[in-house]
Amino acid sequence: MLKIFAIFIPALILIGCASHKETIKVNNNRNHILDDVISDSSNKSLDLFIDGSIDEAKGNYISAINHYHEVLKLDPKPGVYYAIAKDYFYLNKLSQALQYSKKSIELDSNNVEYYDLLSEIYSNANQYDSAATVLNKMISMDSTNINAYYRLARIYETNKPTKAIDIYNNITSIIGPDWNVLMHVSQLQASLGNFDGAANAIQKLLTIDPGNAGLQKLLAEYYQQAKKYDKALKVIDDVLAANPDDLDAYERKAQIYLSQNKWELAAKEYSYIMKQPKASFDLKIRIGASYFEQSFKDSTLIPIAKKFFLTLDKDTTFWQIKMYLGAIAIDEKNDSAAIDYFKDATQLASWNVEAWVRLGGLYFDNKKYDDAAKVMKEAIKSFPEDFRVNLILGLALAQNNNNLEAKPYLKKAVELNPNDITALSAYGFTLSQLKENAEAIEYLKKALVISPNDVNLLGTLGLIYDGEKRWSECDSVYEKALSIDSTSDLIFNNYAYSLSERGIKLDLALKMAQKAIESKPNTPSYLDTIGWIYFKLGNYKEAKNYIEQAVKLDSSKPDVLEHLGDVEFKMGNKNIAKEVWQKALNLDKNNNALKQKIEKGEI
Repeated sequence: MLKIFAIFIPALILIGCASHKETIKVNNNRNHILDDVISDSSNKSLDLFIDGSIDEAKGNYISAINHYHEVLKLDPKPGVYYAIAKDYFYLNKLSQALQYSKKSIELDSNNVEYYDLLSEIYSNANQYDSAATVLNKMISMDSTNINAYYRLARIYETNKPTKAIDIYNNITSIIGPDWNVLMHVSQLQASLGNFDGAANAIQKLLTIDPGNAGLQKLLAEYYQQAKKYDKALKVIDDVLAANPDDLDAYERKAQIYLSQNKWELAAKEYSYIMKQPKASFDLKIRIGASYFEQSFKDSTLIPIAKKFFLTLDKDTTFWQIKMYLGAIAIDEKNDSAAIDYFKDATQLASWNVEAWVRLGGLYFDNKKYDDAAKVMKEAIKSFPEDFRVNLILGLALAQNNNNLEAKPYLKKAVELNPNDITALSAYGFTLSQLKENAEAIEYLKKALVISPNDVNLLGTLGLIYDGEKRWSECDSVYEKALSIDSTSDLIFNNYAYSLSERGIKLDLALKMAQKAIESKPNTPSYLDTIGWIYFKLGNYKEAKNYIEQAVKLDSSKPDVLEHLGDVEFKMGNKNIAKEVWQKALNLDKNNNALKQKIEKGEI
């Protein structure tokens, strides 16, 4: 708002002690507010107004307001109300500023500057809807008011971005391509996911500055986001033609290829970056790491990742390079080379456990449990007291059913961090798998103290109680789990199976099994459960239908095969039953009950 008095105030200062008449002459037709005040006014009101203006120029806004109030007593003109409102605004007294600003407009509704101040007051009071209303009024009064358009667009950016874009386009139609306006449009279009619109704005910017490489790269990025890869590549190739050493352009070109899942083509661009001394070491590490991580999905990329890290290994002895080369050696089944690389990494950074944790976690998250265990077994040598190393190693071993080997590491993890829910639940589950149920229950209960509404924990505890034939506690735990999550297919299945094994509440068991099947219809264990319930109900045809489906999906479970044999027997197919029982026994040679069935030829 300083612009309003930018002409008038300096003139007052320059004339010093000149007469009022001379002052009026200097500013004649240069400030309509002064004209408004002196029109039909006495010299006294003019003197007071000028004194107020001088105070205002010095920043003495309170004194200026006092002078203006004296003017109001003599001649309440809209310009005086405006001047008071402006000074209250400078003092950040928005309530008073608003009051006097509205009064100035009430007395003169055709003055755009009065509306301009009112919109500023609303904006500073965070009353953006009101500010927008005032700005729209200003535009209706003057459709070429670029400042009003621009401020209105800024208000709309947050909550009405589409409107903001329309207004910015109106500005462009009035003044032509403008850097600031078009940059706002491109950002808004991108935030809305309209990357074509964002690219169009950048193209207009390039008409202002056609050789701007930064703009060209941004245009390529928007084309990439819009999946217009050919256009993106052409733009980047133009950048590289003008500046063949632009490493950022090479990286962007590689990223465009990666967006198309063309990792080998991207590797050609990255290879150039790898050879450049001025490329940062961190960038080179990130490139190699990205290929290594992608190799979990596409093993054909391992040689490329290896090449990148071997290139780096020639120029540095940085421990991360050795770490990745060791991991690649694991993938290549070259365990001796992996151990050597890991030893080098340890010697170079004996303090750094983070790399081991990250690498082991990466393998674990990608379900490469054997590889995770190999890495963490190396890490545990240097960091035997680290919680995360023990936890990841224990989890990896447990996931591969090496529960006896996993036990000491998970126990150590619990000792190091007795309040970690993952460690407690994993250790409790592992103990249950080892049939150490009393201790398993103890640790699962500790976990439930920390996380009492963890349905998975309750489900595991329910399984243990079921195995212990502690039916009351089993049912109580399952009921609590369902009260927390009434849609848990796992709890439905396990609870239903427990009831079917006991031969009780079979109607309830069937309903729960049906809900589990509805949720995950192709889960072998769920199909077996509902089939077994039908068996218990004497509906052997339905039982056979479901259990056969379970066997087709997974024929490695001896208990499911045994169930199918029982069904065949009940249906009178005794020879088929014995054949199926034998298959089950081949998978579970220590099952004495199954041996007796085969020997007797009956259930």
